[in-house]
Amino acid sequence: MNSPVLVTGGAGFIGSHLVERLLRDGESVVVLDDFSTGSERNLAGVAGHPRLRILQGGVSEQRDLTALVAECRFVFHLAAAVGVELVVTSPIRTIETNLRETEAILVAAAAGGVPLLLTSTSEVYGKSTRSEFAEEDDLLIGAPTLGRWSYACSKLMDEFLALAYMRERGLPVTVVRLFNTVGPRQTGRYGMVLPRFVSAALRGEPLRVYGDGGQSRCFCHVADTVEALRRLQLAPGARGEVVNVGNDQPITIRALAERVLERTGSASPVEAVPYEKAYAAGFEDMRQRRPALQKLERLTGFRPRRPLDDIIREVADSLRGSSGTE
Repeated sequence: MNSPVLVTGGAGFIGSHLVERLLRDGESVVVLDDFSTGSERNLAGVAGHPRLRILQGGVSEQRDLTALVAECRFVFHLAAAVGVELVVTSPIRTIETNLRETEAILVAAAAGGVPLLLTSTSEVYGKSTRSEFAEEDDLLIGAPTLGRWSYACSKLMDEFLALAYMRERGLPVTVVRLFNTVGPRQTGRYGMVLPRFVSAALRGEPLRVYGDGGQSRCFCHVADTVEALRRLQLAPGARGEVVNVGNDQPITIRALAERVLERTGSASPVEAVPYEKAYAAGFEDMRQRRPALQKLERLTGFRPRRPLDDIIREVADSLRGSSGTE
């Protein structure tokens, strides 16, 4: 049997889909998750699988993390504090979690020379006004007095640290910047806009659009994200690279709300909410966030293409079939 693949944050939204994909591909998988934002329910479909081992706890809290990682042949590091609302309400937790857990897994991976894929975020592009974001672009992050940027800075520091481990200690590392991954099992609890909109539409509640609604985003189905992660794992040319992963078809947030209402048949109103009421005074948002995908396609031959209407339908079906219309 092959050595297992380790997935930190494997009980989370993206992590659980990745775990299922790896098992389908015949891999043995070890999940390490503290279940702070993930859930055992996300892994219910593979619970008891003979090639799956689930360990509960934080990465840095694992008693012998180095030995655990040495048993594995690859690490997907997805464990992180996520969601704008969590970032705004718990900035210490956000910064400490992202820095501490990443440092711990890098130290362990470097000790055994185990290749690692680090998931970062499109947030690191900050307030750039480019029409699309390329991996080599300069980054423009807001002032430290605005806590909203703490998440971007913590994840950017993760990137610097991971690439430093590659340069200085020879650790094979790939950094992936994710752009708004969505799909079944995602919760709106921490501010993710699409499940929040769909949940409100299904309940007949107002869809709350923050700011003027003119800010645009690109939404990538989780299955496409997982496909990209798997292909990058298997692409030798991805070592040492920073790679965008996402869909490149933008839509404004107000248009997204209207599309959700149309696709769910909901009569819910759309309600404009000022940023200062939704979050805090001085909150800054990214006006647009569209990835350049040429590098991903060159390295893997893959580009996410699932249409938004299909994503909305799947999210709605998932929420209808669970108690997760929160």
